[in-house]
Amino acid sequence: MPSALIIGYDPRAIPGVDGEALRAGLDAELARFAEHGIDAAMTLVVFGEAAESTLVASLTKHPWDVVIVGGGIRKTEQLLPLFEQIVNLIRRHAPRAAIAFNTSGGDSVEAAKRWL
Repeated sequence: MPSALIIGYDPRAIPGVDGEALRAGLDAELARFAEHGIDAAMTLVVFGEAAESTLVASLTKHPWDVVIVGGGIRKTEQLLPLFEQIVNLIRRHAPRAAIAFNTSGGDSVEAAKRWL
């Protein structure tokens, strides 16, 4: 069974948004992977020192076929250093995984399927 790791920004850490509602949407998208025969996990991070250790643990937990980096990380200019860190950690700790990008929390399956 192919495997996918989704890396996103923790919506509960975003001021002024309903983080719990956004998290429910992300969980629903994660459940969709099973419907497509893909073993998937999700790692949510926040910008800070703990992000690297969290990401390394997730990237080395399983030999991922594809790692999807969420649009919330890529599209937010202030998170550019985090985005760069994530791409380099993927290269270092999951070098055989394809790297994919979603446009929203609702199309991660499609992003993964482009590379599986």
